[in-house]
Amino acid sequence: MPIYEYRCDHCGHCFEKLIRSDGDTPTNCPACEREDLRKLFSSFSPAVNQPSSPCENGGCPSMNSGACSGGACPF
Repeated sequence: MPIYEYRCDHCGHCFEKLIRSDGDTPTNCPACEREDLRKLFSSFSPAVNQPSSPCENGGCPSMNSGACSGGACPF
């Protein structure tokens, strides 16, 4: 089930909507109740299984420089 993004041309409110069927398509803006909605183009962002920082798995670039001493790691 896709999630679509919408923007109201009247008030500028942006929101997302999970569309389960054709009947789920929003017709009114949830902020101002006007029928001036526009479906936005959005980018697809797949989940990638990568370490969240270079320090994971022993790859810290500042380990030997002492930059992480005292818990002040820049990463």
